[in-house]
Amino acid sequence: MSTGYLSISLPNIRANFRALNTACQGRAAAVVKADAYGLGSKQVAAALAREGAKTFFVAAAEEARPIRAALGPDLEICVFSGHMEGDTDLIRDLNLIPMINSVDQLIRHAEALPQHPFGIQLDTGMNRLGMEMSEWQAVRDLVLRMGPRLIMSHLACADDPDHPMNEKQLHEFRAMTDGLSVPRSLAATGGILLGPDYHFDLTRPGIGLYGGLPFASAKPVVTLDIPVIQIREVDTGESVGYSNTWMAPTPRRIATIAAGYADGIIRAMGPKTRVFAGDVGCPIVGRISMDLIGVDVTLVKSDPKSVQLLNGTQGVDTLAEAAGTIGYEVLTSLGHRYQRNYGLR
Repeated sequence: MSTGYLSISLPNIRANFRALNTACQGRAAAVVKADAYGLGSKQVAAALAREGAKTFFVAAAEEARPIRAALGPDLEICVFSGHMEGDTDLIRDLNLIPMINSVDQLIRHAEALPQHPFGIQLDTGMNRLGMEMSEWQAVRDLVLRMGPRLIMSHLACADDPDHPMNEKQLHEFRAMTDGLSVPRSLAATGGILLGPDYHFDLTRPGIGLYGGLPFASAKPVVTLDIPVIQIREVDTGESVGYSNTWMAPTPRRIATIAAGYADGIIRAMGPKTRVFAGDVGCPIVGRISMDLIGVDVTLVKSDPKSVQLLNGTQGVDTLAEAAGTIGYEVLTSLGHRYQRNYGLR
């Protein structure tokens, strides 16, 4: 192979959904936005539907095309961005449920698709999407007469269980929705882990399905094998890569591997990251370039044909920490040059 090989375990995605769904007081939906966090929304959605998921969330209406093709006409696909201008045909034709975020969107939906299902998104303190309390109070009675499928909000700090914002948002959500006979949703992966008070009728796990924190017991989902193009001997004092940022302290054996920042391998992770040849960790040396990375394979007994950047030992959150970012960014950055295999075991 001349490019990296990304293996995606659909069984482990299903197992992670099963575990999170079991932990919920209500039921779990599945968040498959951003092409299922970069792993292929059509394949992932189909696998999750086989596991029993009945509701799916995307960020934008356009993302729903491959998912609807995979799911057929009956399962629910909700759109976080709501009913945007120009979305009417897609919402109608793909039978999507827009999560209405404002009075303007409510008017647009009521005028364009008066009998079409919708949900409501409320802002409980994140100040990102949704109606604030005053806006919601002004239209609540009208909305309830229209019959929303779901009322939701989103937690800002659920990854930090002790953050006071969690309880503050829970209180606000209850103040806005208690007593209404409409299904409610507040928790994504982190919210599920906060406990039953945050679960309501529907939860929306995303990153936890794909093996990321804060779901620490998640099964690993991705393995990334990168081919070795060339191996060379480097003498003491010789440099590797751009700008001479790494100099060999002793004679070393350096492999050049076929991936780089064009493939989603973030440059900042280089100095703190290893790849694996079998069970041997091999440090990245020099700068990560667009298509190539230098790796010190001196301790590997025989010349490897490929190395692993992601595996059961080193997951997306380890790479994220090395890059000073989060696992979400690592997953969604994985490039389209990789050959992809959807493992059935």
